[in-house]
Amino acid sequence: MHMTNATDMTHTYADLPGLMGLMTGDEKHGPAATSTLDVLWVLYDRVLRVSPEGMADPERDRFLLSKGHGPMAYYAVLAAKGFVPVEWLPGFGSYDSPLGHHPDRTLVPGAEIGSGSLGHGLPIAVGTALGLRAQGLDEPRAWALIGDAELDEGSNHEAIAFAGPAGLDRLHTVVVDNSSATYARPGGIAARFEAAGWSALTVDGRDHEALYAAFTASHPGRPHVVVARVEPKSA
Repeated sequence: MHMTNATDMTHTYADLPGLMGLMTGDEKHGPAATSTLDVLWVLYDRVLRVSPEGMADPERDRFLLSKGHGPMAYYAVLAAKGFVPVEWLPGFGSYDSPLGHHPDRTLVPGAEIGSGSLGHGLPIAVGTALGLRAQGLDEPRAWALIGDAELDEGSNHEAIAFAGPAGLDRLHTVVVDNSSATYARPGGIAARFEAAGWSALTVDGRDHEALYAAFTASHPGRPHVVVARVEPKSA
């Protein structure tokens, strides 16, 4: 399986603000988008085993954007990596654009799920990891990117509680923590996952090397979560 990297495309991390700037209009959910930018870039640039040509390959990694209500950074990274044409970006959110305010897997090349409603992505990722196991696919990984506010949803806690004892070691979750959750977690977000048997690391969500090290840390026999802390969401 080919992995995307910085040599594949002409676009670099420095191009992302310009690509995001092409997307205009109301209802952009700016903080939701910018909070995920560095996480998404490191994943697609250095970690995920996926390419525009390999989206039908059963050996590909599955990346599930649960935090789909602010997809501008996601679309910018997909454009930078050649999944969607840059020419689509200015039409973001318009009636006839495939790039809606929530990603649609039937319209956006590279999108594995339709998302935006809080609390769905991690449970789907658990099912994806179970499906990969059932098919005997030992190499592909399921990645879910969620926001800290999604941990207000009970569906996520059911998924967390199931995945640990099930030993879903192909399951990876990134929680982008911009302090927007309603309820605090005793011991922090990572402690909630650790209590259910997960491997957990907390890092600076803007530090690319720290993110890469956390994303690629070994976690035999356990699902893995990385809590990526970023600046608090402004009111």
